[in-house]
Amino acid sequence: MSTSWRFVQIVFVSSLLAACSGTSVLSASGTESGRSPNVSGIASGSGGGSGTSDAPPGGAPVGPLAASVKRPEVQLFARELASSRHLSEPDILKLLDEAQYSATVARLIAPVATGQARPPKSWQTYRGRRLDPVTIAQGRTFMEANAAALDRATQRYGVPQSIIAALIGVETLYGKNMGNFRALDALATLAFDYPDPSRPERAAMFRNNLADLIELDLTGKLNARTLKGSYAGAVGIPQFMPSSIKRFAVSADGGQQINLSGNKADAIMSVANYLVEHGWQRGVPVFAPVALPNGAEKLVDGGLKPNMDWQQLKAAGAKVSVTAGAKSDSATWMGAALGVIDLPEEVNGTVELRTATPNFFAITQYNHSYFYAAAITDLAAALARR
Repeated sequence: MSTSWRFVQIVFVSSLLAACSGTSVLSASGTESGRSPNVSGIASGSGGGSGTSDAPPGGAPVGPLAASVKRPEVQLFARELASSRHLSEPDILKLLDEAQYSATVARLIAPVATGQARPPKSWQTYRGRRLDPVTIAQGRTFMEANAAALDRATQRYGVPQSIIAALIGVETLYGKNMGNFRALDALATLAFDYPDPSRPERAAMFRNNLADLIELDLTGKLNARTLKGSYAGAVGIPQFMPSSIKRFAVSADGGQQINLSGNKADAIMSVANYLVEHGWQRGVPVFAPVALPNGAEKLVDGGLKPNMDWQQLKAAGAKVSVTAGAKSDSATWMGAALGVIDLPEEVNGTVELRTATPNFFAITQYNHSYFYAAAITDLAAALARR
């Protein structure tokens, strides 16, 4: 079997990354999970890997039959993308003719096999892997080296410097691990050969991002032939998916070029903008200083939006935790929507509960995981203690 195969003459559309040397440069005019791991506009913490392109799995076409122009769904994708976004269909086909199937990508994104036990969730294990001494030390160095850019982002968007730095640290170890998979190959693989047929919405999401990658390439805002990232198609220092690059990437200096792979200031500003666009509130903490009552587990709904307010929590027996630094009922978080979130230790049968504000849930839009958002917050606190 050939070690690679081409998606020949294809394209798409649906809605849901000009650069050289694999950097994600964008025109300014464009713009271990805890709970519900997901690729949302960001593919968090998934950088790295071999990035090689492999033969398709058993049952996939071989040789000339691999030409994706023969696949009706790819033909439809091509026509719709060209029509809806006013792009050249021949140029789309020429680009996608270079996409290669990656069995490594498919394997990494595939669900746990039927009958295979899922490892028990452990908040302390997850947290420990993201708040290790190296990550904290390098985070402090990153903050010192990029103090001016972080300060501008905080002034403009109201997102604390430590939160921005912590998120970048967890995503790519402050830009040191941005991934080795060609984004074009990863997204084409997942768009047309997603390894779980029972999740068509996931394949559709990757098709949307493939469409955005193609559009950004054909409009001169990046080079899809060289751009590398995670196995899920996320790129750059902040690991933005193409759809997020289009919508949320910003230039730190207000210029016409945005470089998320080589310009830390652009990455910093874009992370802050992303959080604000997903509900971040200036001056509000991520966690409210609340002492929850016994049995508060029943207040957890597992969602990605806050579902209560302070009056409801007080009625359930919650109190302000004076030791946590709360001063009065005029605290900014008291007027915000709130939610109780759980951080379990399944082996021990224990759980840590926290009261989250809209800012916690804004972070979960980067990665749909309570563990992820709580680890970002705890790492930020460690960085702020420098």
